[in-house]
Amino acid sequence: MKLNRITILLAVILISSLTTSCIVSNSKENTFVEKKANQEDYDKVESAILDYVEALYLVDSTRIIKSVDPKLRKVGYYYNPSKKAYIDNLEMTHEQLVRLAARWNSDFDQADENSPKEIEIFDVNSKTASAKLTAMWGIDLFHLAKVDNQWKIVNVIWQSQPEIEE
Repeated sequence: MKLNRITILLAVILISSLTTSCIVSNSKENTFVEKKANQEDYDKVESAILDYVEALYLVDSTRIIKSVDPKLRKVGYYYNPSKKAYIDNLEMTHEQLVRLAARWNSDFDQADENSPKEIEIFDVNSKTASAKLTAMWGIDLFHLAKVDNQWKIVNVIWQSQPEIEE
């Protein structure tokens, strides 16, 4: 009698663990299916970030207007090589970013066709997304929102890269 109870208990534990494994496996598969079904949103998020960086590189402020929400919250940390320190909490509004894009590379001495614009998308949901851009000036981390079926950058936190000491 005791042997039957132990056998039944082990069988229940084994079945429970197999069921749990299947649920986890299905959960991963669903995430993959959602990602494939959501490819259009991934592409639009990438496009918004590309508009942002190319607006600055190509001196085209209209691309900032297209990709960045007017309620932008942008803060940054600039590395000052002469002081060997960061200047913290540099804030920028949407209007300031539009003006910057219209002049930052106007002499084409800040960036060129070989300048970095590496985009990594971390997460895309139905209304929110997060991503990273490595550009000429350093690293920007983004939060985006889907507004009226268009992806807009709403938050940016950035930092320049410190110079490497030799």
